Amino acid sequence: MRKFAKSLLITIGVIVAIPVLAVATTAIVNVIATQVESTQITAYGEGVEVDGRTMNVVVEGDGEETIVLLPGLGTASPGLDFQPLTDELAKDHRVVVVEPFGTGLSDATDSPRTAENITEEIHEALQQLRVTKYTLMAHSIGGIYALTYSAAYPDELTAFVGIDNSVPDQAGADEPIPTDAMVVLRNLGITRLLAVIAGDPYDGLPYDDESRRQMAMLSAKNAGAPTMIDEVEHTPGNFAAVSGAVFPADLPVLEFVSANDTAEWIEIHEKQAASVEHGEVVVLDGPHYLHHELSPEIAQRTTAFLSALSD
Repeated sequence: MRKFAKSLLITIGVIVAIPVLAVATTAIVNVIATQVESTQITAYGEGVEVDGRTMNVVVEGDGEETIVLLPGLGTASPGLDFQPLTDELAKDHRVVVVEPFGTGLSDATDSPRTAENITEEIHEALQQLRVTKYTLMAHSIGGIYALTYSAAYPDELTAFVGIDNSVPDQAGADEPIPTDAMVVLRNLGITRLLAVIAGDPYDGLPYDDESRRQMAMLSAKNAGAPTMIDEVEHTPGNFAAVSGAVFPADLPVLEFVSANDTAEWIEIHEKQAASVEHGEVVVLDGPHYLHHELSPEIAQRTTAFLSALSD
C-alpha cells in the first residue's frame, strides 16, 4: 500500500511538473528571443518628436495632395503593414503613415490611450512634418479616432477615406476585452508560441520575406506591451465618446467595406456616408484588412474620388 501511495505521488508530481516546466521553457525562450530580435529590427521611416518622445512616420511620394494613413488596433508595424497600399497611393500622392505610440518603431508612452490623446499626438506629428492640409485615411479603429480628429481639426481635412473602418455604436463596441489574459500569455511566451503554430499571417500576400520577418519581430515586441494594452482597455470608452457622432457635413467621405461581413455592417457604413453632403460606400470582396489584398483597387478608387472633388 505504501509503495502504491508513493508511486501515485510521484506520478502526480510528474504530471504537475511537465506543464510547469513547459511554461517555464516558453517564458525563458521568449526573453532570449526578444533580446536577440531587438538587435535585428531594421529602422525605417523617420522619427519626429511628440510630447518628449519619438513617433515614427513613413513618408513616400511627392504628389500635390497628401494622404495620412492611420492603422487599426493591434497593428504592430503600420509602416510595413500599409506598404502595398502606400506604394500604390504614392504614385499620385504624398503619403504619410503615422505609427502611433506603442506601434512600429514609435516609443511607448504612459499617456492614457484615449481617442483625444491619440488625436493630439498624431496632429503634433503632422505639424512637425509641416503637413497642414490632407485626406485622413484610416483602417478599423482608426475610423473612431478620425471622428475625434475631424471634430478637433476640421479645417485641415480635405476628405476621409475608411478601410473597413469602425463606426460609432457598432455591435460589440462596448464589450471589454480581457487584457489580463493577454499580458499573462505574452509574459509566459505563449503568445509567441501560438504565433509560430498559427503560421505567418502575411504569407502569400504582397510582402517580401524580410518585411514579413520584421513584422513578426515587431509583433512579438509590441503586441501585449503596456501601451497597446492600455489602448485596448480604452477602446470601449473611445467608442462611447463618439456615440452618435458624425463627420462634418461638408467633409467628403469614401468608405471601403468588406463584403465578408454582415449586411448590418454595410448598412451602418451607408448611414455614416449618408450623413455628409458627399459620401460614398464601396463594397469590396476581401477580408477586414482590405489593403492586404486589394491595394491597387483601393488606390485607384481613392484617386478618382479625390480628383472628382477638385473638378
